[in-house]
Amino acid sequence: MLPQIGFNNGVPIDEEYFIKNIAGKHNSDIAVLLYPDDIPRGIKFMEDKEAMFRSRLALENLPPIKGLYKLTKWIDDRGLKRAAVTNAPKPNAELMISKLGLKDFFDVVILGSDCERAKPYPDPYLKALEVLKVSKDHTFVCEDSVSGIKAGVAAGMPVVGLTTRNPESVLMEANPTILIKDYEDPKLWEALEELDKRIGSSKTSA
Repeated sequence: MLPQIGFNNGVPIDEEYFIKNIAGKHNSDIAVLLYPDDIPRGIKFMEDKEAMFRSRLALENLPPIKGLYKLTKWIDDRGLKRAAVTNAPKPNAELMISKLGLKDFFDVVILGSDCERAKPYPDPYLKALEVLKVSKDHTFVCEDSVSGIKAGVAAGMPVVGLTTRNPESVLMEANPTILIKDYEDPKLWEALEELDKRIGSSKTSA
């Protein structure tokens, strides 16, 4: 859509530009980048972009990340609270959650637009902690963007970074706790196994 509006003199942006300026960011921030002198026009462009995503992309193909349902079962089996924290507009978030069969999985959906500041600021994650009535010391975050990882880290939580969309070198700059290629990555399950051991140990001590 960007070449159609003459952005960058009609030359398509490359992956590096997308990762640095667009991936994971809130639409209002992207609108300012695209139309610094005409914000309403930028907002309208982003709304059109999201409508295209819903109609042409999400409805056609939205495969789950490998191992997603293995992780959701692990969470379900332990009765953990869970929140979807996203910079996506509400219609997109609801569509994706529904398409992935996770409508009944999340206790709450926190949108960046519901907060004073969206990701990369910690506000959405802090709101999730407040709504779920949980401590940051007993949570972990899964994120696939630099802005998302930064938000989780700034909120004081360990963050599992996914290299499903962005290069490892770029994500590492945001300081995730670990990086995994998908939800079947042995590094994730080693960490979760260690977590189970610590929980079991604390129960025994009590």
